[in-house]
Amino acid sequence: MFDLAMKSSRVVCPSGIREALVLIKDGRIADLLPIDTQVDGPVMDVGNHAILPGLIDPHVHINEPGRTDWEGFDTATRAALAGGLTSLVDMPLNSAPVTTSVANLELKRAATKGQLHTNVGFWGGVVPGNAAEIEPLITAGVLGFKAFLTHSGIDDFPNVTEADLRRVMPVLARHRLPLLVHCELSEDNDDWKQNDRRSYPNYLASRPKKWEDDAVALMIRLCEEFNCPVHIVHLSSANSIAPIAAAKARGLPLTVETGQHYLYFNAEDIADGQTQFKCAPPIREKANNEQLWAALRAGIIDFVATDHSPAPPDLKQLESGDFTTAWGGIASLQLALPVLWTAAHQRGAGLHDIAKWLSEHPAKLAGQSQRKGQIAAGFDADLVVFDAEKTFVVREDLIQHKHKVSPYICQELTGVVESTFLRGEQAYQRPDFLHLNYGQLLTR
Repeated sequence: MFDLAMKSSRVVCPSGIREALVLIKDGRIADLLPIDTQVDGPVMDVGNHAILPGLIDPHVHINEPGRTDWEGFDTATRAALAGGLTSLVDMPLNSAPVTTSVANLELKRAATKGQLHTNVGFWGGVVPGNAAEIEPLITAGVLGFKAFLTHSGIDDFPNVTEADLRRVMPVLARHRLPLLVHCELSEDNDDWKQNDRRSYPNYLASRPKKWEDDAVALMIRLCEEFNCPVHIVHLSSANSIAPIAAAKARGLPLTVETGQHYLYFNAEDIADGQTQFKCAPPIREKANNEQLWAALRAGIIDFVATDHSPAPPDLKQLESGDFTTAWGGIASLQLALPVLWTAAHQRGAGLHDIAKWLSEHPAKLAGQSQRKGQIAAGFDADLVVFDAEKTFVVREDLIQHKHKVSPYICQELTGVVESTFLRGEQAYQRPDFLHLNYGQLLTR
């Protein structure tokens, strides 16, 4: 007996793409059978649409509690469902309070009640002075920890020093939990703010690759010294690819992500005053970004995550176009799949690559790889029905984020999410939400 069978000529499995009948029972994948197998029960035939494992984004700023006017669990997880994302991991900052203690974690968990339309887990935060909170947070179920090496943009989440990391990394190494690091070692120099405030090249020059490269070198050194899992978030400097590759070749527990915006946009195409493109590290030049693509294809970069970091339109300084005061963050959660697929298939990548970059490898970082991130027997039936050929133009009325500010507005993208399933339940069928409040809290 089974609850549902899904039939497709393109089921994206770890071994490749195959015709299959996916049997679902009690929220999990029970078996994959030949597509022409006759079964007694409900069958959903999606034809030539692909079935992908549910997408996992481990780098999302949901901002609740405290800054729900920026985003929130309801809008973020609705946007996720519409984009084929079945699991998110929320960053410890931009909410108020920040997730640097068990008490603050419980406030965040309480804020999710009645609002989770996808699964959500939490990263804890490492800040100066909270080393005593690390093991209690681990016991409480965070999936790992995030730290900044430069100012985070939020004063209540200050950046750490090497000394702070030395206190924490032995604990994380013992528990084999990852330390996620924003890698920029910045210099105190605001001279750039005296130049053209609307100039994108001026903003780009204000955060040079050297900041990233020095920070990555530091984290490689500490990763090797403590044998602590280290994850470099949103890599944008191609200069760091070679040392990362060398560290991985030595067997260090080092993983790396980049963001969709670094792979889709190029600095040469960003006009002055277009503050919707502002993020940190910045979107760099085409030659740099093509090297990021090569590193992703080669497996040096492990996966891609949105770093969804929304803010109200006034904080993005859209009218003034002032890069010196605009909030730095790209809103893109709902568009994670079509943005990456649009750019990837133009470079010869396939849907099996997308499944690795948006499902399988993020699941490993978040400690969910025993149940999520693959279409295989025993895994949760978190699934996406995807029309890989259909195109659409991004419009504000399509976006489920709280605010509609995004650099992807008016972009023509390839790939449309037709349906999203959580644990075998169809939660979304374009354009309708069918089964809300079905998300669960994730722990390791």
